Amino acid sequence: MKKLPNEILDFYLKNQKLIKTKLKEFKSIPEHKYFYELVYCLCTPMSKAENAMKVQQIFEQIDFFNFPIDPKDILRKPENYIRFHNQKSKYILWNRENFDKILKIIKQDIDIFEKRNLLLRQVMGFGMKETAHFLRNIGQFGLPILDRHILRTMHRFGVIEQIPKNFHKKNYENLERIYIDWCNWNSISIEELDLVLWKLETGKILK
Repeated sequence: MKKLPNEILDFYLKNQKLIKTKLKEFKSIPEHKYFYELVYCLCTPMSKAENAMKVQQIFEQIDFFNFPIDPKDILRKPENYIRFHNQKSKYILWNRENFDKILKIIKQDIDIFEKRNLLLRQVMGFGMKETAHFLRNIGQFGLPILDRHILRTMHRFGVIEQIPKNFHKKNYENLERIYIDWCNWNSISIEELDLVLWKLETGKILK
């Protein structure tokens, strides 16, 4: 297994305080915001994370969970545009109506991989990456969030030989095991390395 390059280790040490603060924020997310974190994770694929954050903030401000409107009116605004807003609006409304079932899974004291698989079957619009992202954002750790940014970095540093073209379940789970082994080998948590690689790739630590 590859050791972390010095540039990553140096970067981690310089940003360790910021990273640990962000992880504490995830752990402190109150239950009444779980739905809005789900909305954020539904909106991020194929769209800017900053736009997804704006949408989340708007939904919280209007108390969307208790007083829903047509989400398309928000998702298609140019200043916070979300791609595939028609389909994602349907996902948001469906998940709101079924959030009691989603919350029941979130609260279960079970293995994080099992919880991810249950949510995959329950949350409309989530894939494996989105489910891991959502759980991390509400302070439930233990799952890598394998998006293109992370995989490109893993490939660049020789951790994986190539980035697969198809992300079917078997491919994703294999990459997941490699990422976890990489973290364990280097004595860094999954969540810390994720934020380090995101900051290196994008210059930001969002969520």
